[in-house]
Amino acid sequence: MEVKLQELNATEFPVPVELEDNIAITSLSQLYNWGRRNSMWPMLFGLACCAIEMIATASSRFDFSRFGFEVMRATPRQADLMIVSGTVTKKMVVPIVRLYNQMPEPKYVLAMGACASGGGPFKEGYNVVSGMDKYLPVDVYVPGCPPTPQALLFGMIALQRKIDGQSIANGDDVPWYGEGPAEPTPVPVLGPDIIDPRQMDMIRRQAEAAAESMALLGARDLPAATQMVAAKAETAVAEAVAAPVDGDALSFVLPTGGTPWAEAEDIREKRRLRALARKALRASRRAQAEGE
Repeated sequence: MEVKLQELNATEFPVPVELEDNIAITSLSQLYNWGRRNSMWPMLFGLACCAIEMIATASSRFDFSRFGFEVMRATPRQADLMIVSGTVTKKMVVPIVRLYNQMPEPKYVLAMGACASGGGPFKEGYNVVSGMDKYLPVDVYVPGCPPTPQALLFGMIALQRKIDGQSIANGDDVPWYGEGPAEPTPVPVLGPDIIDPRQMDMIRRQAEAAAESMALLGARDLPAATQMVAAKAETAVAEAVAAPVDGDALSFVLPTGGTPWAEAEDIREKRRLRALARKALRASRRAQAEGE
């Protein structure tokens, strides 16, 4: 990539015109950000139809390598940009967060498409997450269903502009400029529904409040007709349980003259003999074919 030193000369110290192509006076943050913004390596994975547009953006027609994004990496250890392209289901958000935690810092997240940004047409669905930002810190949103390659390129350029504004001197600007490594993002728990471990205290309090309110409300009285039917049903069940077992009920005879379990054993024996006959037939045909 051609280095334009004029872009780095952003200080109060003037540089002579004849030396602008040879000398650059800039800050360490700008130099560091310039190196990172022009060498972003996206991670290679796709979730739905947005992945096709992402692949098209990396192909020769659009070629996002022109902007420094270069090749996609198939491992999170070598990537610093996660492009969440497509519908994020509650089952898939678990490995996505795990892959994000395996990426080295500095790292960024780009939500591509309406589904990754806010759920899309499946918002509030039983199996779709309503936005990736509920679990990961999203830096750039690219709208569309699916967005075009031009839209994804615009989102990548917006991410580069965001990187240009970061500062090494400010430790609170981004997590990786602070003291020590950042805390890993909690991996969601997949059960009957997706649960964010960061919300466990709130879920527990809501469950306790709901249990207390149900205890205060009490049981609702049934109508008189319903109570009568329920009482008759309970009486019939109690009489059926208390009645002695009739021996004739255990000696039921099928029309063929045998008991049900004997009939089942006879059927299993016939199936076994037929299977052995088919096996012997296949063996004889195989031997005949080999002899020929």
